[in-house]
Amino acid sequence: MLAAASVSLMLHAQTPSAQNNLPPVPDWALPGSATHQQVAPPADFHRPSTNFDAPIGVFDGQSDVGSALVPGSATYDVATGQYTINSAGYNVWYARDEFRFLWKRMSGDVSLAADINFPDPKGYGDRKVVLMIRQSLDDDSKAAMVAEHGAGMVHLAWRPEKDTRVTDMEFRMGGPGRPGGASPDSLVTISAKRIGIEKRGDEFSIWMSLDGEPMHQFGPPIKLHLDAPFYVGIGFCSHQPETVDTAVLGNVVLENKAGKVR
Repeated sequence: MLAAASVSLMLHAQTPSAQNNLPPVPDWALPGSATHQQVAPPADFHRPSTNFDAPIGVFDGQSDVGSALVPGSATYDVATGQYTINSAGYNVWYARDEFRFLWKRMSGDVSLAADINFPDPKGYGDRKVVLMIRQSLDDDSKAAMVAEHGAGMVHLAWRPEKDTRVTDMEFRMGGPGRPGGASPDSLVTISAKRIGIEKRGDEFSIWMSLDGEPMHQFGPPIKLHLDAPFYVGIGFCSHQPETVDTAVLGNVVLENKAGKVR
């Protein structure tokens, strides 16, 4: 069991006025801009995660992995089947993560998929919704993830060992008149309507539906071994250390089998 905490299904983020006494944001954690580039945190920088045994929908619990400066929150609407996740956090990348994570302990093969929506179209372009399978709730855990960015890019990423840097395969699809932000190669990035991740043994693959068509795999799988049990779930990071943003995930499919992404 995790450390006991008395929580409801909605764990409220602090209001801006409650953030006045926050510690200063380190320069390395600031998001990229015309005059600044975010870089990896110092090698010895870690922050214990804040974990809650608070079941929500199909998930066993919730965590602020890496304990962002402003606590996150999550709600589940039984009528619509939608999960709303509010989170700050500087990134889910490098050798440590900061994001709100709704998780279930599992073993064996896994299929996980969800529809993705960002209610605020003006949020930071590199904010990330993640479908993740990770070894632990530590901020530097070994993990595999599929993520959709606010600007539309989708990637399959993995941290091959604890406290090592994430690597990834990025997917940008473009065409005239399509929605989304500009990608580095000047194509128009298409936001996927639905993303998924499949674990089949030690292989992890990314699945997408761009326009409502049946989900299909993109690219080859990557290989990563996780010991059972591990944590499977959905999460969100605003990519801004002290600013809370929101993502909504609907029609979530979570199966303890491969081949069930749909």
